[in-house]
Amino acid sequence: MRPNQGQGEIVIYQAEDGLTKVECRFVDETVWLTQQQMAELFHTSRSNIVEHIGHIYEEGELDETSTCRKFRQVRMEGNRQVTRELPFYNLDMIISLGYRVKSLIATQFRRWATERLKEYMIKGFTMDDERLKNLGGGNYWRDQKNRPASQLLKRLGGRPLEKVPAGG
Repeated sequence: MRPNQGQGEIVIYQAEDGLTKVECRFVDETVWLTQQQMAELFHTSRSNIVEHIGHIYEEGELDETSTCRKFRQVRMEGNRQVTRELPFYNLDMIISLGYRVKSLIATQFRRWATERLKEYMIKGFTMDDERLKNLGGGNYWRDQKNRPASQLLKRLGGRPLEKVPAGG
């Protein structure tokens, strides 16, 4: 597989309105990036990415077998073309790294992700209006049609799993 062929893409940028935007192009509902691509994404060094990946696995935050795959890559090394197997990491790892890397773009990513999480916790959902308008979201609507809310409520016994009182 050649770089960026069939592995998706993720872009973090600041829109004209000043808000941070994150766009993903998914392949089979995830994105696969190399260590170098993640270093470029978060404006840091590859060695910094490698160090954080090691800590993420050591701490048990993520499982290597479910977040890392090797893809064969053809690339130029000096004057010769070489085929190598490189590790690629999925969206779970990209998000985890976004919370560990210290750079301006990673900080913008954390702000964006925290805003989405906050919105989800308050409303119970988060919406990407632009993606919905352009019929994005992959298989989301098909999946939702096959997942009635009654299933979730039945699994929860019709009540929240845990209540935490506000204000102490």
